[in-house]
Amino acid sequence: MKFKAPKGTFDVLGPDSARYAALIALFAEHASRYGFDLLVQPMFEDIGVFQRIGGSTDVVRKEMYDFEDKGGRHIALRPEGTAQAARAYLEHHPTPPWKIWYAGPKFRYDRPQKGRYRQHHEVGVEAIGTSDPDVDVEVISLAFGFYAALGLTGLTLRLTSLGDENCRPAYRTELEAYLFARQSQLCDEHRDRISDNPLRVLDCKRDACINATKAAPHMIDRLCDACETHFARVKAGLDAAGVAYALDPSLVRGLDYYTRTTFEFETDALESAQNAAGGGGRYDGLIEQLGGAATPGIGFGLGIERILIACDAKGVFPVPTERLDVFVIDVTGGDGGRDVARDLRDAGLRVDRAFDGRSFKSQLTAALRSGARLAVAIEPPAGGGTELPGITIRTLREKGEPTAVDRANLVSTLIERLS
Repeated sequence: MKFKAPKGTFDVLGPDSARYAALIALFAEHASRYGFDLLVQPMFEDIGVFQRIGGSTDVVRKEMYDFEDKGGRHIALRPEGTAQAARAYLEHHPTPPWKIWYAGPKFRYDRPQKGRYRQHHEVGVEAIGTSDPDVDVEVISLAFGFYAALGLTGLTLRLTSLGDENCRPAYRTELEAYLFARQSQLCDEHRDRISDNPLRVLDCKRDACINATKAAPHMIDRLCDACETHFARVKAGLDAAGVAYALDPSLVRGLDYYTRTTFEFETDALESAQNAAGGGGRYDGLIEQLGGAATPGIGFGLGIERILIACDAKGVFPVPTERLDVFVIDVTGGDGGRDVARDLRDAGLRVDRAFDGRSFKSQLTAALRSGARLAVAIEPPAGGGTELPGITIRTLREKGEPTAVDRANLVSTLIERLS
């Protein structure tokens, strides 16, 4: 039997895997500028953690990978990162505001398609413990700056406010009445599920629901004074930061815990039905749903695969070509190559070498394929006899004659050539 990766999953090999590493490193750099620390999360949790996302969402109803472990516990692989961060906040009691970032795989049993996989990877942040709208601005600005650092263009930031527990109940009642009056016009999935969460209908991408909700009332027009003041501060902060946005009253996102500021980044590099490159928002009631005291929070998740597809379409953030600094070639038996490679690595250089006593031509081919900038060749002495092997430095990406160098000066010479 020939095994393959499960449907909806994939292997990422080098050199492509270097781009994943570079993207995460770039995100880590941006997150650190805003004072976010890394949180390493478990890949599975008690299913109850994720059920707090909302029972009307597809994630909870039909997309979670869940199972009973050998101890009889009902476990789910993580479909998203926010509920996990909320659980960690409640468990460890960090000093608020708790600002963390994370990276890793998420799991959803969904129909695989381009940019949407059963195992996908995300980077994200959460800021828990403050309701200050300036934190909303910082979180959105962090994502905006990260996309800019990747070189991505053609992005649209869609922005809205979903209100809070004070103003949303009345809006929900109004929206339900509107939808029930047009129930026969809705798609098959939402026709009989209006009461579960009427806002889910606004998030539907099917033509029937889109047409039926064109004249639907919008939460953004019915905000209470506190939510209106909060949203005005967010918009003013984004304006001051030069972060362009488009107000979108129909924006809901796919999870039930969102309140107040809600946002999504769309890219013109993906198909219109699946053009979101990431998004997030406030979840000021989630901690309470997990059993804690009322605690505000905001965050986002950005899908790595979708980002890289968009980068490919725009011709930006290519696969790194410089994986190595030096490739060591040794045709004198291998001792020299072993020891020189060790010395160069100890000096902080990225080094690889050939093995198995291959010919000079074969090792040179491997050096050219490695992506290294320079090669160090260790060859028998020209005069033979008991003389020490000769060491030369060779350029691999451009023409140039080999340069002889003695072992004592090899490290310093290479560092100078590579700087």
